[in-house]
Amino acid sequence: MTRVAIIAAMPGELKPLVRGWPHSARGNIRFWAQRNEEEEWIAACAGAGQAAATRAFAAIEDGGPIDLVFSIGWVGALTADIAAGTAHNVAGVIDVRTGERFEVSGFPPLRQKEGARMGHPEFWLVTSPIVADEVEKRRLAAAYKADLVDMEAAAIARLAQMRGIPFYCIKGVSDGFDDRLPNFNRFIRPDGQFDMARMVLFSILRPWHWPSLVRMGENSRKASLGLRDCLLDFLDERADSRERNGYPNHKH
Repeated sequence: MTRVAIIAAMPGELKPLVRGWPHSARGNIRFWAQRNEEEEWIAACAGAGQAAATRAFAAIEDGGPIDLVFSIGWVGALTADIAAGTAHNVAGVIDVRTGERFEVSGFPPLRQKEGARMGHPEFWLVTSPIVADEVEKRRLAAAYKADLVDMEAAAIARLAQMRGIPFYCIKGVSDGFDDRLPNFNRFIRPDGQFDMARMVLFSILRPWHWPSLVRMGENSRKASLGLRDCLLDFLDERADSRERNGYPNHKH
Protein backbone atom coordinates (compact mmCIF):
# COMPACT_ATOMS: atom_id res chain seq x y z
CA MET A 1 0.00 0.00 0.00
CA THR A 2 1.25 3.47 -0.95
CA ARG A 3 1.26 5.90 2.00
CA VAL A 4 0.70 9.51 0.97
CA ALA A 5 1.41 12.23 3.55
CA ILE A 6 -0.40 15.58 3.21
CA ILE A 7 1.00 18.14 5.61
CA ALA A 8 -0.47 21.56 6.38
CA ALA A 9 -0.16 24.05 9.22
CA MET A 10 -3.80 24.79 10.09
CA PRO A 11 -7.00 22.71 9.99
CA GLY A 12 -8.69 25.31 7.79
CA GLU A 13 -6.23 24.60 4.99
CA LEU A 14 -7.33 20.96 4.96
CA LYS A 15 -11.04 21.41 5.71
CA PRO A 16 -12.51 21.01 2.18
CA LEU A 17 -10.29 17.99 1.48
CA VAL A 18 -10.80 15.99 4.69
CA ARG A 19 -14.54 16.49 5.06
CA GLY A 20 -15.90 13.16 6.29
CA TRP A 21 -12.50 11.51 6.84
CA PRO A 22 -11.88 9.72 10.17
CA HIS A 23 -10.16 12.17 12.52
CA SER A 24 -7.83 11.77 15.49
CA ALA A 25 -5.38 13.86 17.52
CA ARG A 26 -2.15 13.40 19.44
CA GLY A 27 -1.34 16.42 21.54
CA ASN A 28 -1.33 19.43 19.20
CA ILE A 29 -1.11 17.27 16.07
CA ARG A 30 -4.37 16.57 14.25
CA PHE A 31 -4.80 13.73 11.75
CA TRP A 32 -7.28 12.71 9.08
CA ALA A 33 -6.98 9.54 7.00
CA GLN A 34 -8.71 7.55 4.32
CA ARG A 35 -7.62 4.42 2.47
CA ASN A 36 -8.55 2.01 -0.28
CA GLU A 37 -7.01 -1.23 -1.47
CA GLU A 38 -4.00 0.54 -3.00
CA GLU A 39 -3.38 3.78 -1.11
CA GLU A 40 -3.63 5.43 2.27
CA TRP A 41 -3.85 9.23 2.43
CA ILE A 42 -2.90 10.73 5.79
CA ALA A 43 -3.32 14.46 6.36
CA ALA A 44 -1.83 16.18 9.40
CA CYS A 45 -1.31 19.65 10.80
CA ALA A 46 0.68 20.70 13.85
CA GLY A 47 0.89 24.49 13.56
CA ALA A 48 2.92 27.16 11.81
CA GLY A 49 6.65 26.95 11.16
CA GLN A 50 9.23 24.37 10.20
CA ALA A 51 9.41 22.76 13.63
CA ALA A 52 5.65 22.12 13.64
CA ALA A 53 5.78 20.73 10.09
CA THR A 54 8.59 18.40 11.13
CA ARG A 55 6.49 17.12 14.04
CA ALA A 56 3.56 16.43 11.72
CA PHE A 57 5.81 14.54 9.28
CA ALA A 58 7.35 12.47 12.09
CA ALA A 59 3.92 11.65 13.52
CA ILE A 60 2.72 10.29 10.17
CA GLU A 61 5.98 8.38 9.76
CA ASP A 62 5.39 6.71 13.14
CA GLY A 63 2.66 4.71 11.41
CA GLY A 64 4.98 3.44 8.68
CA PRO A 65 7.23 4.67 5.86
CA ILE A 66 5.95 7.55 3.74
CA ASP A 67 6.06 6.96 -0.02
CA LEU A 68 5.37 10.53 -1.16
CA VAL A 69 4.59 13.79 0.60
CA PHE A 70 2.69 16.98 -0.15
CA SER A 71 3.21 20.32 1.57
CA ILE A 72 -0.05 22.22 1.21
CA GLY A 73 -1.51 25.33 2.78
CA TRP A 74 -1.95 29.07 2.67
CA VAL A 75 0.72 31.47 1.43
CA GLY A 76 1.25 35.15 0.75
CA ALA A 77 1.83 36.44 -2.77
CA LEU A 78 5.17 38.11 -3.54
CA THR A 79 3.96 39.65 -6.77
CA ALA A 80 0.84 41.58 -7.71
CA ASP A 81 0.36 39.22 -10.66
CA ILE A 82 -0.80 36.38 -8.38
CA ALA A 83 -4.38 36.81 -7.19
CA ALA A 84 -5.49 36.00 -3.67
CA GLY A 85 -7.92 33.08 -3.49
CA THR A 86 -6.12 30.99 -6.12
CA ALA A 87 -4.14 27.75 -5.74
CA HIS A 88 -0.89 26.86 -7.49
CA ASN A 89 1.57 24.03 -7.93
CA VAL A 90 5.05 25.12 -6.86
CA ALA A 91 8.20 24.42 -8.87
CA GLY A 92 10.71 24.84 -6.05
CA VAL A 93 11.24 25.96 -2.47
CA ILE A 94 13.94 28.18 -0.92
CA ASP A 95 14.73 28.15 2.80
CA VAL A 96 15.32 31.75 3.88
CA ARG A 97 17.27 30.64 6.97
CA THR A 98 19.78 28.40 5.18
CA GLY A 99 19.64 29.38 1.51
CA GLU A 100 18.89 25.78 0.51
CA ARG A 101 16.91 25.24 -2.69
CA PHE A 102 14.66 22.23 -3.24
CA GLU A 103 13.08 21.34 -6.56
CA VAL A 104 9.62 19.80 -6.56
CA SER A 105 8.82 16.52 -8.27
CA GLY A 106 7.03 16.86 -11.63
CA PHE A 107 3.31 17.56 -11.83
CA PRO A 108 0.90 16.77 -14.67
CA PRO A 109 -0.71 19.78 -16.41
CA LEU A 110 -3.63 21.43 -14.64
CA ARG A 111 -6.96 22.12 -16.30
CA GLN A 112 -8.19 25.69 -16.15
CA LYS A 113 -10.80 26.09 -13.44
CA GLU A 114 -11.60 28.37 -10.54
CA GLY A 115 -8.86 28.28 -7.91
CA ALA A 116 -6.18 26.69 -10.12
CA ARG A 117 -3.67 27.79 -12.72
CA MET A 118 -3.36 26.40 -16.24
CA GLY A 119 -0.06 24.72 -17.12
CA HIS A 120 2.94 23.25 -15.36
CA PRO A 121 4.20 24.77 -12.11
CA GLU A 122 6.39 27.79 -12.60
CA PHE A 123 6.30 29.52 -9.23
CA TRP A 124 9.04 29.42 -6.61
CA LEU A 125 8.24 29.70 -2.93
CA VAL A 126 10.34 30.97 -0.03
CA THR A 127 9.93 29.55 3.46
CA SER A 128 10.31 32.29 6.06
CA PRO A 129 10.56 31.97 9.85
CA ILE A 130 7.92 34.71 10.26
CA VAL A 131 4.60 35.73 8.75
CA ALA A 132 5.60 38.23 6.08
CA ASP A 133 3.93 41.65 6.10
CA GLU A 134 3.85 43.94 3.07
CA VAL A 135 7.37 45.28 3.74
CA GLU A 136 8.88 41.82 4.23
CA LYS A 137 7.12 40.56 1.09
CA ARG A 138 8.88 43.20 -0.98
CA ARG A 139 12.24 42.31 0.56
CA LEU A 140 11.77 38.59 -0.10
CA ALA A 141 10.63 39.19 -3.66
CA ALA A 142 13.71 41.30 -4.40
CA ALA A 143 16.19 39.05 -2.59
CA TYR A 144 15.01 35.65 -3.85
CA LYS A 145 13.05 36.40 -7.05
CA ALA A 146 10.33 34.18 -5.60
CA ASP A 147 6.58 34.35 -6.10
CA LEU A 148 5.07 33.01 -2.85
CA VAL A 149 5.97 32.84 0.85
CA ASP A 150 5.05 30.30 3.55
CA MET A 151 6.53 29.05 6.84
CA GLU A 152 6.68 25.24 6.42
CA ALA A 153 7.46 23.88 2.95
CA ALA A 154 11.28 23.85 3.23
CA ALA A 155 11.13 21.51 6.23
CA ILE A 156 8.99 19.01 4.33
CA ALA A 157 11.20 19.30 1.23
CA ARG A 158 14.30 18.62 3.32
CA LEU A 159 12.77 15.56 5.01
CA ALA A 160 11.65 14.17 1.66
CA GLN A 161 15.13 14.70 0.18
CA MET A 162 16.76 12.92 3.12
CA ARG A 163 14.48 9.89 2.55
CA GLY A 164 14.64 9.90 -1.23
CA ILE A 165 10.87 10.21 -1.65
CA PRO A 166 8.91 12.46 -4.03
CA PHE A 167 8.03 15.91 -2.68
CA TYR A 168 5.15 17.97 -4.02
CA CYS A 169 3.97 21.43 -3.02
CA ILE A 170 0.56 23.01 -3.60
CA LYS A 171 -0.19 26.38 -2.08
CA GLY A 172 -3.28 28.59 -1.90
CA VAL A 173 -2.94 32.37 -1.72
CA SER A 174 -4.64 33.82 1.35
CA ASP A 175 -3.22 37.34 1.08
CA GLY A 176 -2.15 39.41 -1.87
CA PHE A 177 1.07 41.31 -2.40
CA ASP A 178 -0.31 44.69 -1.29
CA ASP A 179 -2.67 43.53 1.46
CA ARG A 180 -2.25 45.40 4.75
CA LEU A 181 -2.99 43.05 7.65
CA PRO A 182 -2.30 42.87 11.39
CA ASN A 183 1.00 41.44 12.56
CA PHE A 184 0.00 37.79 12.91
CA ASN A 185 3.37 36.83 14.41
CA ARG A 186 2.19 38.07 17.81
CA PHE A 187 -0.55 35.40 17.79
CA ILE A 188 1.67 32.38 17.01
CA ARG A 189 2.73 30.53 20.14
CA PRO A 190 6.19 28.93 20.47
CA ASP A 191 4.71 25.51 19.55
CA GLY A 192 3.34 26.93 16.28
CA GLN A 193 -0.31 27.01 17.40
CA PHE A 194 -2.33 30.06 16.44
CA ASP A 195 -3.98 31.87 19.37
CA MET A 196 -7.33 32.60 17.77
CA ALA A 197 -8.93 33.97 20.95
CA ARG A 198 -6.18 36.54 21.36
CA MET A 199 -6.41 37.52 17.70
CA VAL A 200 -10.20 37.97 17.89
CA LEU A 201 -9.88 40.19 20.96
CA PHE A 202 -7.17 42.23 19.25
CA SER A 203 -9.35 42.67 16.15
CA ILE A 204 -12.52 43.60 18.02
CA LEU A 205 -10.70 46.57 19.51
CA ARG A 206 -9.31 47.68 16.11
CA PRO A 207 -12.20 47.94 13.63
CA TRP A 208 -9.98 49.43 10.93
CA HIS A 209 -8.62 45.89 10.41
CA TRP A 210 -12.07 44.35 9.85
CA PRO A 211 -12.37 44.82 6.05
CA SER A 212 -8.94 43.30 5.35
CA LEU A 213 -9.57 40.39 7.73
CA VAL A 214 -12.95 39.63 6.14
CA ARG A 215 -11.35 39.74 2.71
CA MET A 216 -8.54 37.44 3.86
CA GLY A 217 -11.06 34.99 5.31
CA GLU A 218 -12.93 34.75 2.01
CA ASN A 219 -9.71 34.42 0.01
CA SER A 220 -8.50 31.69 2.38
CA ARG A 221 -11.75 29.77 1.89
CA LYS A 222 -11.43 29.95 -1.91
CA ALA A 223 -7.75 28.98 -1.71
CA SER A 224 -8.57 25.89 0.39
CA LEU A 225 -11.08 24.74 -2.23
CA GLY A 226 -8.41 25.21 -4.88
CA LEU A 227 -5.93 23.20 -2.81
CA ARG A 228 -8.40 20.34 -2.60
CA ASP A 229 -9.07 20.36 -6.34
CA CYS A 230 -5.39 20.51 -7.31
CA LEU A 231 -4.55 17.67 -4.93
CA LEU A 232 -7.39 15.50 -6.20
CA ASP A 233 -6.33 16.14 -9.79
CA PHE A 234 -3.04 14.48 -8.89
CA LEU A 235 -4.12 11.71 -6.53
CA ASP A 236 -7.63 10.82 -7.68
CA GLU A 237 -7.21 10.05 -11.37
CA ARG A 238 -10.22 7.71 -11.48
CA ALA A 239 -12.40 10.09 -9.41
CA ASP A 240 -13.04 7.34 -6.85
CA SER A 241 -12.46 9.66 -3.91
CA ARG A 242 -14.60 12.38 -5.46
CA GLU A 243 -17.50 9.96 -5.77
CA ARG A 244 -17.02 8.46 -2.30
CA ASN A 245 -16.70 11.82 -0.50
CA GLY A 246 -19.07 13.91 -2.60
CA TYR A 247 -16.43 16.30 -3.93
CA PRO A 248 -17.18 18.28 -7.12
CA ASN A 249 -16.12 16.05 -10.01
CA HIS A 250 -14.22 18.07 -12.61
CA LYS A 251 -13.39 14.83 -14.41
CA HIS A 252 -16.85 14.70 -16.02
